[in-house]
Amino acid sequence: MNAPGPTSRLAVELAGIPLQNPLFLASGTAGYGRELEGVMDLERLGGLVTKAVSMEPRAGAPAPRVAEFPSGMLNAIGLANPGVDAVRNEHLPWLATHVKRAKILVNVVGSRVEQFAEVVARLEGSAGFAGYELNVSCPNVRAGGMEFGADPEALREVVSRARAATRRPMFVKLSPALPDIARAAQVALDAGATGLTLVNTMPGLLVDVEARKPALGFGTGGMSGGALLPIGVLATWKVYRATKAPIIGVGGIASATDALQYLMAGATAFAVGTAAMRDPRLPPRLLRDLASWCEVRGVTSVGSLTGSVEWPT
Repeated sequence: MNAPGPTSRLAVELAGIPLQNPLFLASGTAGYGRELEGVMDLERLGGLVTKAVSMEPRAGAPAPRVAEFPSGMLNAIGLANPGVDAVRNEHLPWLATHVKRAKILVNVVGSRVEQFAEVVARLEGSAGFAGYELNVSCPNVRAGGMEFGADPEALREVVSRARAATRRPMFVKLSPALPDIARAAQVALDAGATGLTLVNTMPGLLVDVEARKPALGFGTGGMSGGALLPIGVLATWKVYRATKAPIIGVGGIASATDALQYLMAGATAFAVGTAAMRDPRLPPRLLRDLASWCEVRGVTSVGSLTGSVEWPT
């Protein structure tokens, strides 16, 4: 019998979705796929999570929207997007035609509980995607701006309403700032989530010391990049230990070693964001390094690494 090749070695199944490898591009970093045409071969990825989709078009936050610091990036894009009708009529048909092997998850946002389900229902008749990612870190305008994920009742209602609108896999993306992320994950799963995406960006502030004002036009923003790595790995470990649910690990991944940490902590797949924006050549290189790591150590299936970290006794 021949030894497994790099492709079969990296193949995994995520909540019933077969992936040729566990690498996704994270939401907000890859647009709706078309933006990367000619820049990156999307068909070499395990999958792609689209930019946010809301019921109505959103202009987003004022400029500047991005500020870098030595160990990461702060952004306040404001969930800018063309709205669900444009995504359904223009972007998903392009993905259905141009991306066959990589699996697509559509990131869904809302400012009220019912809007998540409304977006899902509007997209349900479309082809070109495998499932949804619900961004419950956005503010609930009816609860004074509290994140949906921070309010168990709102979280339960968001997920259960969205679940009633679809049978496709549905991942709930949680904030690392939650006081008990494992409990929030269990609430989402009990309400109908198929799995979790861990983690969203961490709230932060950078100051322009010459102007004596925030570096971002919105003021605060979400921190991504290398500084988020240990925070995301810890959240993944906590949630996997508590739930054993399918997890997409995201936050600070820039190498195969980073990805392996998420896998061993409990993730089945992982998403690369800031690092791929800085270097679009990173994803295929990361996958080669991951396959090589497995081959050298006799790991025949990367899926066997999920949750394999040995905790000190």
